[in-house]
Amino acid sequence: MKPSFVTVDWEGQPVSIEYAWISHHRERTPLLVFLHEGLGSRAMWKDFPQQLCDAAGCRGLVYSRPGYGKSTPRAPGDAWGLDFMHRQAEEVLPALLRALDVDTQGRPPWLFGHSDGASIALLHAVKFPNNVGGVVVLAPHLFVEDLTVENIEKARTAYQTTDLRQRLAKYHDDPDSAFWGWNDIWLHPPFKAWSIEHEIAAIRCPVLAVQGLDDEYGTLAQIHHIARELPRTQLLELPHCGHSPHRDQPKALIDATVSFLHLHTN
Repeated sequence: MKPSFVTVDWEGQPVSIEYAWISHHRERTPLLVFLHEGLGSRAMWKDFPQQLCDAAGCRGLVYSRPGYGKSTPRAPGDAWGLDFMHRQAEEVLPALLRALDVDTQGRPPWLFGHSDGASIALLHAVKFPNNVGGVVVLAPHLFVEDLTVENIEKARTAYQTTDLRQRLAKYHDDPDSAFWGWNDIWLHPPFKAWSIEHEIAAIRCPVLAVQGLDDEYGTLAQIHHIARELPRTQLLELPHCGHSPHRDQPKALIDATVSFLHLHTN
């Protein structure tokens, strides 16, 4: 996937967003929009979006949020607020879709989100219930668990003492922008009270919620809560799978997503 760039206005400033279309020639098929994790980017998905779109016979859109990949980095000293995921869902993603002329009313896109990106996908479906065809969420965060915080603290130590920064530099022009934006807000003490547990009740589209049984950043309580709030939710609990189902169990995830997509689009 060769990236392109589009400029949107956010917070009164022009922001460049890196993106790539997948099989854009499939004009009459559903559009899957991929939303990456807290340390992810367009490139970090690797070839998974192409594999999924080919299996489903659909098209895709992959992008890097501001602060990530080759998108405009976070300004030095610019700390994210407690509402950073809401702002990505309610401001940045809609601006990107408008800039790329995505028809969110006539042919609402589907959202495929991982971790922070999964939470952003859910929040976008809350804010724009008529403009989302469906949501697939991998390891979503609805509330902050002690397990999550403990392992994010370990990630901070790894970033400071190992080659993690160098490894992230393969996927981010400014790895400090990506890492510290994510790490600082998740370890900010007031963020412990962050929750979207009750907000998601406003979602009207189909939801497939996926969690690895060995996820080091979250427990099954996250997707079970989605099922309680949205009883029509389909759950997929994957054994031998950590925080990244698309890397640990790609075939099982693709099969489940294709079946789910076809069920709700045919």
